[in-house]
Amino acid sequence: MKMSTLLLILSLIAVTFETTVFAATSYNVNKLGAKADGKTDSTKAFMSAWSRACGSVKAATVYVPKGRYMVGGMEFSGPCKNNEITVRIDGTLVAPGNYNVVGKGQYWLRFQHVDGVAVVGGVMDAQGAGLWACKMSRSRNCPDGATTLAIFNSKNVKVYGLTSVNSQMFHIVVNGCDDVKMVDVNVQAPSDSPNTDGIHVQLSTGVTILNSKISTGDDCVSIGPGATNLWIENVGCGPGHGISIGSLGKDLNEEGVKNVTVKKVNFKDTDNGLRIKSWARPSHGFVDGVLFESANMTNVQNPILIDQNYCPSHKNCPNQVSGVKISNVRYQDVHGTSATEVAVKFDCSKKYPCEDITMQDVNLSFKKEVPASAYCVNVGGKTSGVMKPTGCF
Repeated sequence: MKMSTLLLILSLIAVTFETTVFAATSYNVNKLGAKADGKTDSTKAFMSAWSRACGSVKAATVYVPKGRYMVGGMEFSGPCKNNEITVRIDGTLVAPGNYNVVGKGQYWLRFQHVDGVAVVGGVMDAQGAGLWACKMSRSRNCPDGATTLAIFNSKNVKVYGLTSVNSQMFHIVVNGCDDVKMVDVNVQAPSDSPNTDGIHVQLSTGVTILNSKISTGDDCVSIGPGATNLWIENVGCGPGHGISIGSLGKDLNEEGVKNVTVKKVNFKDTDNGLRIKSWARPSHGFVDGVLFESANMTNVQNPILIDQNYCPSHKNCPNQVSGVKISNVRYQDVHGTSATEVAVKFDCSKKYPCEDITMQDVNLSFKKEVPASAYCVNVGGKTSGVMKPTGCF
């Protein structure tokens, strides 16, 4: 199926949600006791609405009207009696002001073992600033924090028009899933907010991310072990750490990453652009079949980067080499400006060099008086078309 056709289908699906959401059996959280004042704990009302929707044999809707709703950690579990549940959010969900309430758990809102769930609209405000300040103070009493929205071990899940702001940790995590579509997602967090990845995908297949804007303090999109058949298109990234495959190779026995497409992405003021990184330690992991196409860089620190010598704090990996095999990676129509002189860097494994790396029509500049340069170690491939900086393999 062509991507243009897929986009049209997704748009039609979104319109269908807009016009039919209230035709299903609807459970209004206000009628079940929720208060739209941003202060009253409405967790029980939300869970009651989910329980009824999940237990319905007919298509059902959990409806959140306009207003601000304070909710604690919630787990929306299946399997359900129907595979057509819509969570329609017209308001804002707010995490408790005391970050310890949510931070002691790993997730604020978690869907698991569901099939056929759509989350439509809404704002999720995790109020992470207090926890970030705690972490930056180097206090040992700070909890790790919670992911805002987690989708685990589920299939046929759709997320449309959702805004996630100020997550304590990751904004959205997709883990162990099949067929998850995220469209018009907006992620917002300051550039100095720690570990606030926008969207993280691992151990999942058939995940699609479209028409989204991600501004955060870590990776805009991070791709972990076991991610296959992933499609990312028309995404704005910045500030943040770019779009990253990895870190891979943390564990010896690790699933590989395969068939990833990233196209029509704009990077602005990010630490990285298109990045693949792996730990410098033994691993059975791999990266195979990646297409980076039509990427625009504006003042990006490392526009194109493969780093197989990742060793934070120089612990558990010095004097070792990465066992992750990276092959069949294509960079096509990548252009714009680098904030550093080295715009292309391939620092690959001595034991398992990067293979079949293809670069076509890459045009990256540094400064008028100083052209951009490339750095390549243990990499093999070919180039064609425009090549600035000049390729080094």
